[in-house]
Amino acid sequence: MVVVHRVFRRESRLMPGLVRGVRPGDVDRARFLAGMFREYDAGLHSHHTSEDALLWPKLLARVDLDAELVLRMEQQHEVVARGLRAVAELLGPWEADASAAARDALAEAMDRHRQDLLVHLDEEERSVLPLIAEHITVAEWNALGEAARSHTPKDKLLFMLGALLEEATPDETARFLSLLPVPARLLWHTVGRRQYAKQMRKVRGR
Repeated sequence: MVVVHRVFRRESRLMPGLVRGVRPGDVDRARFLAGMFREYDAGLHSHHTSEDALLWPKLLARVDLDAELVLRMEQQHEVVARGLRAVAELLGPWEADASAAARDALAEAMDRHRQDLLVHLDEEERSVLPLIAEHITVAEWNALGEAARSHTPKDKLLFMLGALLEEATPDETARFLSLLPVPARLLWHTVGRRQYAKQMRKVRGR
């Protein structure tokens, strides 16, 4: 979870700056970045939906003294979701004309989303992860990860792996790769890694 959170921290930090860097009238770049944000939105939604369905109910049933904390996590999910909807509503106008006004309004909404997201991620890592370690079984934890993967389109799986590995330590990278079937691991090394690097150069303008 911590590595997944690093991805959301990174992308929520980079995206407003990328948007602000788009020249007025550059509709092609605006559409491209809007598409990337929608993929980020879908990934974050899937992550939180899986937690809402498979994690919070179990914790609520097992950690009575910390029920207020778990309920606060659910409430924070809704705050983050509202922020994402606010960003989504501004993507269309910006894609249409890539105007400076639409760009700036969108970037400000992204900044607000990031602030809400960091409040949630910080508290979840500080206060909830210890409860998970104590009260959630390995099988239940694996089911949470599998649920999130099942909501990821197959043609995006290598990209998502690249996003995770960009933030992973060498030990974490070795562990992630060891969990993959041999064909998937081979596909990452022969195709996925190069494709991910190419996509990131296009996204970040490097």
